[in-house]
Amino acid sequence: MKIATYNVNGIRAAIKKGLIEWLKAGDFDIVCLQEVKAMEEQVDLTPFTELGYEWTWHAAQKKGYSGVATFWKSGSRAKHEDPRASAGFTPKQIIAGCGIETYDCEGRVLRTDFEDFALLNCYFPSGSAGTVRQDVKMDFLRDFMPFLAGVRKEQPNVIVVGDYNIAHTENDIHNPKANKNSSGFLPEERAWVDDLLATGVTDAYRHLHPETVEYSWWSYRAGARGNNKGWRLDYQMVMGEMKSRLKQAYHMKDDLQSDHCALVVEYKK
Repeated sequence: MKIATYNVNGIRAAIKKGLIEWLKAGDFDIVCLQEVKAMEEQVDLTPFTELGYEWTWHAAQKKGYSGVATFWKSGSRAKHEDPRASAGFTPKQIIAGCGIETYDCEGRVLRTDFEDFALLNCYFPSGSAGTVRQDVKMDFLRDFMPFLAGVRKEQPNVIVVGDYNIAHTENDIHNPKANKNSSGFLPEERAWVDDLLATGVTDAYRHLHPETVEYSWWSYRAGARGNNKGWRLDYQMVMGEMKSRLKQAYHMKDDLQSDHCALVVEYKK
């Protein structure tokens, strides 16, 4: 099972930059996109259908802002392509939002429950726009903990993917000293990730690559990507049996549909 998470920074712009070709080449079972910046009806999704994907969408109320979408290869398509295939990845349950209107109106969380795990596709708020948005971010982090605990009571096998907008350790940011007071690397944000991991959550990429320095986001300014001056902001956090199923994880750094790159994790059956 191959799951990709990708902040596309506008799905319509990403499609023009080769997102469909990327999707076809990757042959992912499940794809979670963040910051789609569009309503579902604003996007021609025919190419996704042609590649065998079904989807669910959680847009922000504000046009051109935020939003997440989750795509999966359906069971019928999997059976058609390979008679030995399992029942596929058709969700048993889909829930848009986390039940808190402040965040749900911004299209931040999309839950899909599959046969033996729950998947949360999340776009965490950014605090880089100033104090007000940083306060929203910290509120979201505080409220996300009990929400996740509730999901885990229903289904202990959980994967939480997406753009967390937090670089956890000094290995996750190109210049930790210069950014110690920057949103995304503040002590309280990093401590929140520590608290999350302390509840039995595993950072899939870091578990498989304990010391590797790689990034998933680069500023458009000053040639940051070409100079690899980036931040690791995108994660797949796993719970329950999903930790034992981890096989490999990698960043698709050479694909340029966004200022982020995709993080792909492969799971054993």
